Amino acid sequence: MLEILSPAGSPEGVIAAAQNGADAIYMGFGEFNARRNAKNFTYEEFGRALEYCRVRGVKTYLTLNTIASDNELPKVAERARAACRFGVDAIIVQDLGVMSVLKQAVPEVPLHASTQMAVHNLEGVKMAAAMGFKRVVVARELSRRKLAYICKTAPIEIEVFVHGALCACYSGQCYMSAVIGRRSGNRGLCAQPCRLSYNAVGHAVQHPLSLKDNSLVNYMHELSSIGVKSVKIEGRMKRPEYSAIVTGIYAQAAHKGKTPTEEDLAALKRAFSRQGFTDGYFTDKLGPEMFGIREDEKKSDSVMFATARKSYLNGEFQRVPVRFVGSISEGKRVKLAAADDRKNTAVVYGPVPEMAFHKELTLALLQTQLHKTGGTPFYCAGVKGTVAPGLALPVAAFNEMRRSLLSELLEQRKSTPTRALGEFVPGEDFLGYAGAPIITVSIMRADQLSAELEELSPKIIYIPIMEFDFESPMLYRFLQNEDINVVAVLPRVIHDNESKNVSDALTRALTVGVSEALVGNVGHIQFAKSHGMEVRGDFGLNVYNSESLYALRNLGLKSATLSFELRLAEVRDMSKPLDTELITYGRLPLMITENCIVKSTSGACVCDSFSGLVDRQGALFPVVPEFGCRNILLNSKKLFMADKSQAVSSIGLWAQRLSFTTENAVECVSVVKRYMGEGDYVPSGFTRGLYFRGVE
Repeated sequence: MLEILSPAGSPEGVIAAAQNGADAIYMGFGEFNARRNAKNFTYEEFGRALEYCRVRGVKTYLTLNTIASDNELPKVAERARAACRFGVDAIIVQDLGVMSVLKQAVPEVPLHASTQMAVHNLEGVKMAAAMGFKRVVVARELSRRKLAYICKTAPIEIEVFVHGALCACYSGQCYMSAVIGRRSGNRGLCAQPCRLSYNAVGHAVQHPLSLKDNSLVNYMHELSSIGVKSVKIEGRMKRPEYSAIVTGIYAQAAHKGKTPTEEDLAALKRAFSRQGFTDGYFTDKLGPEMFGIREDEKKSDSVMFATARKSYLNGEFQRVPVRFVGSISEGKRVKLAAADDRKNTAVVYGPVPEMAFHKELTLALLQTQLHKTGGTPFYCAGVKGTVAPGLALPVAAFNEMRRSLLSELLEQRKSTPTRALGEFVPGEDFLGYAGAPIITVSIMRADQLSAELEELSPKIIYIPIMEFDFESPMLYRFLQNEDINVVAVLPRVIHDNESKNVSDALTRALTVGVSEALVGNVGHIQFAKSHGMEVRGDFGLNVYNSESLYALRNLGLKSATLSFELRLAEVRDMSKPLDTELITYGRLPLMITENCIVKSTSGACVCDSFSGLVDRQGALFPVVPEFGCRNILLNSKKLFMADKSQAVSSIGLWAQRLSFTTENAVECVSVVKRYMGEGDYVPSGFTRGLYFRGVE
């Protein structure tokens, strides 16, 4: 049976979800979760919430699904140990460094790979399993066919988001809020710039990045049949009443096979939507129909929320089965016993029954009395026993015995599981390199290569694997230059049905002497290795702490690109057990989108003539094509650090990367020369990124 996993952003949210049929609840306490603006929980509230859920047979998952700095990792360990003591059932994780910390601090608590890890293919699920995860929350962009393919041979559980907000970008790969506003989505403070209006020159679309909310309530049976373990409802930032309404409708659909009525669908829309819902990713029907914005709440919605609130505060959802056994015989005290689904047992003795003068006690009457479990989390799953004829017992005595039994079972169900606790011990300190880092170059298009660039001999040039022209004389020049290492860049997103094209390209690249690949997703590490490639890590891995570097080293990577959300001071203080690289020039990638912004906005595939999106201040954010008819949204300003060489050279980096996106071949050469100490190139309207100001 599908697990209904519901959100709780507050203690009341826990009650709302549990009393409407949630099988599990995810919540955060402390600052290391992807909804830091939710009310979340204090230590005491979190402990009470877990006890409340444990008694009712509802699992609890802690969200520690943000990236954390080295200074924050000890506190992450502390939070995890507290959650373990409270009896949490699993912890949801994005950061590979946090994963490593939790393996030390709470080695027996199951870990779930957050959707923020952007796992979107079978190789990613297998890698998560190899790293010790018990479940993967896969990317929301997967269609039913892609999900079925993954579930068929997945070695661990698969969880799918089925209702709530959709980001325009793959989760964990959106840097827009951080770069333009210092509010990092990867650290739980996304300001949702995607919900704002943008113009596209010559087109009337006003909100090209604002997707409608997801709703897959009509596909519960299908999701269950293909092997999905858990279906997740988004909404920790929303009111408890929202969780109550949505959970109730999904629980009916998943657990009882109830087809949602028109009234149900209307209630989902009124609870929260953006001009309705979409199932576009699941049904593989992308396009402008998937986009919408939030509309004003109506008065009738307030009445619906008030009704929902009363229902979960005044009732008790009976979900825990209990079986009774009774023994009633002449001259002996009545004996009743009860057992729940966890093999907890309780026994109680009542008075000696009297001889019946009017209505004698029967097994049927005993069953009737023991089925009266209203007001408790229990329901009677069966009654067995022996009742001697001709005896009677007051109803009040039965009621008191039943209450005593259930009260004893409740107390037993409060007990927390005993799990080992450990200490987080940071890895050995590696200072990194002294002096100026080497210069590496990444290009986005083959036409950015030139003889002049080859003559400058950057130590590494990263070329997208799908841009390799194996007959190109220019590429051949770079391959023949012994001072330049040509590295193939894998797309950040490679769905399973797309892997053959990438695989063929990698095989051809290997035959012409390319032996290394740059990957930005955990699902591509083993994929590249299986093609004979050594692997380097790209920015999409979100390396934000030293423990992540240790984790990637253990996975066999040669180098890793650090997150551009770090401050230079944080980079300096990191231990560097692996060669570390930092992007120091270029338009930073803000989003990678499954929906083609160009086609959704213009109605046609006009990548070459689509300049980008313009915000309310007139800033232009270029949109460029990506493998799989996806898009990358670039920052309006170029990152420029050539005049900050002393700061960059003093933090232990192995390499600094110049990332070329919209530049032509001539501009690429000018930039490289400037970073090599020649020329006077300075881009107009440049930015220092987050390297000095950092993120929240």
